[in-house]
Amino acid sequence: MPELVVRLNRVSPVPLYHQLADQLKGAIADGVLPKGSFLGNELALAERWQVSRPTVRRAIQDLVDDGLLVRKRGVGTQIVNDQVRRPVALSSLYDDLAESGRRPSTDVLLLERVGADADLAAALGVAVGEQVVHVERCRYAGRRRLALLRNWIVADLAADLTPESLARHGLYELLRERGVRPHFANQRIGAKAATANEAEVLGLAVGAPLVTMRRVLQDDTGRRVEVGDHVYDAEHYSVEVNVVAG
Repeated sequence: MPELVVRLNRVSPVPLYHQLADQLKGAIADGVLPKGSFLGNELALAERWQVSRPTVRRAIQDLVDDGLLVRKRGVGTQIVNDQVRRPVALSSLYDDLAESGRRPSTDVLLLERVGADADLAAALGVAVGEQVVHVERCRYAGRRRLALLRNWIVADLAADLTPESLARHGLYELLRERGVRPHFANQRIGAKAATANEAEVLGLAVGAPLVTMRRVLQDDTGRRVEVGDHVYDAEHYSVEVNVVAG
C-alpha cells in the first residue's frame, strides 16, 4: 500500500472513523491511493495510524458501502474505480453489480398493470391496450443511487411479482424462475439530460448527464417478453464494447 499520512483531530466531536474514512476517500480521489492497489491488513493500519482496529474496520466498511473498496477473500481490500463499467451483454445490472462486489440494492418505486400504448405494443408484439406489468426501480451500487430502471413485462410472466421479490432479486433472475430463458435482445445506448423526476430519484441536479439504454428482450422461443427503458448516472456508469478487427 502506498504511504498515506493521516491526520486525526482527537478532540473533535467528529468520530475518528468518520475522519479516517473522509481522508481515505480524498486520497483515492487524488490518486494518492491508486485504483487497483490494496490496503494493508486492519491491524497494521491501526498501528500505523495510531487508532483502534474497530476504528479502521468501520472506516473501511464506509468505503466498501460507497463502492470505493472491495473486500476479496484471501486477497485483501482493493481500491476500485467507483465508476461501474458494464460490458454489452445479456445480463442484468443487479447480477453485474453483485459479481463485482458492489452490493446492489433496490427501491421499488412502482408495480402496476397498464394497457400497452402503440409504441409498447409494437415492441412487445401485443395488441394496443393489452395489459402488461410496469415496474420502476431505483438501483443502488453500495449507497450510491446509480440507475432508474423502467420495465414493461408481458402479463402472464409477471403476474406474481411483488415489491419484496423485486427488492431482493434482479428481474432476469425472477424471469428465469418463471421459465423464461433470455436469448436475444435489441439494445440501444444513448445519452440525455436528467428530467426533474429522474434527477429527484437519482439525487442529481436537473439536466445532469445520463446514459440511456432501451432493451427489448426475447426468450429462446423468439417471444418478446420485456422492454426496459433505463437511465444511469453518467458520472458513475459507462458501457464497454470490445472491438475486433475484421
